[in-house]
Amino acid sequence: MKLKKALYLSENMDRIARRDRVFLNNPVVMQGMGLAPLVVAATTGRNALMLCVAVLIMLTPTRVIAAVLSRAAVYRFRALTYCLTSSLTYIAAYYAVRALFDVEYLQLGIYLPMLVVEPLIIKRYERPQKERVSVAFKKGLRITCGYALILLLMGCLREVLAARAIFGMPLEGLPWALLPIASLPAGGFILLGVVCAVWRSAVNAYKKHVNMEAKRGV
Repeated sequence: MKLKKALYLSENMDRIARRDRVFLNNPVVMQGMGLAPLVVAATTGRNALMLCVAVLIMLTPTRVIAAVLSRAAVYRFRALTYCLTSSLTYIAAYYAVRALFDVEYLQLGIYLPMLVVEPLIIKRYERPQKERVSVAFKKGLRITCGYALILLLMGCLREVLAARAIFGMPLEGLPWALLPIASLPAGGFILLGVVCAVWRSAVNAYKKHVNMEAKRGV
C-alpha cells in the first residue's frame, strides 16, 4: 500500500467506514439489521436471490420517496410516511419476484411482506433531520449492496452445507451434508455468527494494517 493512500485512509477511517455499507460497516455484520429474513427465509441461493430482488426494489425507492414526501408533509408523521411508502414498493416487489422466478407461491412465507416494517428499509425515520434526496439515493444503494452480499453469501453457504447443492444444482464432490442444521433457523443463527466473527476480524485486520502502514511511513 502506498504511503499517501495509507495516511489518507488512517486519518479518515471513521468517515470512510460510516459511508462504506458493504465491507467496513455492513448493516448486518456491524448493526444486526435484517436478521429475520436472513436466518429464516434465506435457506438457499434461490431464496436469497428472491430477497435480493425485493430489497433492491423496496429499499432505495422507499428511502428516496419518503425523503421527498417528508419535505412536503409534517415531519412528525415520518414513521407513517416511511411505512406507507414501503407498503407501496412491496406491491411492486411482490409481483416482480413472482414474474422473475416464475412461481405462484413464494417460499419466503411471511418474511417477504415483513420487509415492509424491516428496520433495514424504514429505520431512517428515527432521525429527526430531514434527508436530502441525493443522500437517500446513495445510501440506499450502498445498504442494498451490503445486504444483498450477505444474503447471497448466507443463502449459498446454507444450501451447500445442508443440501449439497447451490442454486438447486447438486454438488457431486460432497458425499454427505456437512451441516444439515444449516437449513433451520437455529443453524442460520449459528452460521451467521461465524460469518460475522470472521467478517469483523477481517475488518479489524484491515484497519490495523492501514494504521501500521501509515505509522511505518511516518
